[in-house]
Amino acid sequence: MSYGIRDAVERLVVRASDATGLRPAKTANSAVGLPEAWRADNMPPLVAGADDPSVLRLLSYNIHAGLGTSSPHHYVTKSWRNLIPDTKGARRLDRIGSILSGYDFVALQEVDGGSIRSSFINQVRYFAEQGQFDYWYQQLNRDFGRFGQYSNGILSRYIPYEIQDHKLPGLKGRGAIVARYGDLSNPLVVVCLHLALGERARNRQLAYLRDLIGIAEHVIVMGDLNCSGEQILATPLRETHLIQANGSHHTYPSWKPQRSIDHILVSPSLHIRRVEVLDVALSDHRPIAMEIKLPASIVGQLQERL
Repeated sequence: MSYGIRDAVERLVVRASDATGLRPAKTANSAVGLPEAWRADNMPPLVAGADDPSVLRLLSYNIHAGLGTSSPHHYVTKSWRNLIPDTKGARRLDRIGSILSGYDFVALQEVDGGSIRSSFINQVRYFAEQGQFDYWYQQLNRDFGRFGQYSNGILSRYIPYEIQDHKLPGLKGRGAIVARYGDLSNPLVVVCLHLALGERARNRQLAYLRDLIGIAEHVIVMGDLNCSGEQILATPLRETHLIQANGSHHTYPSWKPQRSIDHILVSPSLHIRRVEVLDVALSDHRPIAMEIKLPASIVGQLQERL
């Protein structure tokens, strides 16, 4: 399903009467609930890259719903946090939010859209407001009502002209968000996703991603891919032009990172300046960050939409 800023009334949102932003989108896939999209019109825009508008700072982070799983025994001793909020939850969200605020595009996985365990806070919106992001989008993938709103999310300093919400092949619960920016004929395509644990299902999902990207020239893929960089080379993504940074970037588990399963992949047109895994243990994953330099044509298109 697709949502376009230009077709606001029919395809994306209606303007809120209090002029605070955009209301939740109407979606044809009501079985998984209503994903939310929000434009922070009342917030001042922040320029990407600070001193250089051609530089974008990217971050992908599986936050495990802000439960604070940062040790192997927490899966057992603090499993109650999946059902009941704890008193330190708000403090953890603030710490995570302070990290996210330093980036231009953020891909979030295992984020809660508002249930008991998150004190009914839509965590994507919370981070957007805290970090003054111009746009956020929540994709609800597993809806357990008040007991869990398992979601992906994006935070963006720029306003996309289109958002697509894709349910990935395989068992219900995995999804991808596709945001397009700039020029309609040659956009910057940003994908946020969370893939399955099993290899067969994951390969089906990566084949879907391959077809989704198609021949787009400027692409960023961010998320928890649940496989290593070497494994990616043996998947359908090998048929795309996407590249990954050299070296191993271990993100899991956060207390002793040994596996590179969180990735940021980009097109050759987007020059990778640096990549790093942040030394943060607020989830069972560590966040992975990348700084890229955009072609001049893309910079102009993005600036026009601020």
